Amino acid sequence: MKMLKKAPLAVVIGATLLPALAMANMHGGHSIGPSEGDREFSLSGTGKSSKDFDNGSAGVIGDYGWYLSDRTLVGLRQSVNYASVENGDDVWNGSTSVFADYHFGQGAARPFVGASLGGIYGDGVNDTGIAGLEAGLKYYVLPSTFVQARAEYQFLFDDGDSAENNFDDGAWAYTIGMGLNF
Repeated sequence: MKMLKKAPLAVVIGATLLPALAMANMHGGHSIGPSEGDREFSLSGTGKSSKDFDNGSAGVIGDYGWYLSDRTLVGLRQSVNYASVENGDDVWNGSTSVFADYHFGQGAARPFVGASLGGIYGDGVNDTGIAGLEAGLKYYVLPSTFVQARAEYQFLFDDGDSAENNFDDGAWAYTIGMGLNF
């Protein structure tokens, strides 16, 4: 009788692992992580705060990129954000940017560093340039599927002079999500 009670649990676990095993077998022994020429898509949740943590936002961010080598990724990033502003109206905004990341290591854990450059637009912001330096970690749970965490220090600018002047007034942006290489 105890065996019958445990059987549904075994079926559920087996059904959960079956897609993962199928994906792993599709790679036919392919090593973990991307190869030169692979594409990558990731979807993450994002949040950011002022350096004093008195204003904040949350949103969704998608990345689509191409591996120039097994370590260098370049791509396009799009975000849509909702912001809660202290003593002001709540707002919606977005940003579109290009990015480049360099990944370290060959195992399941792949730390990376990079930079991005683009524009921000929407309610409550001046349509302007945005730049950032970033660092993060991707962890491959399957040969081509990963979870990731990233932190980016972003600052706004209208021209080269304002970029230099505004660096100290930047904000941190954080993302947690998952993605895949194909």
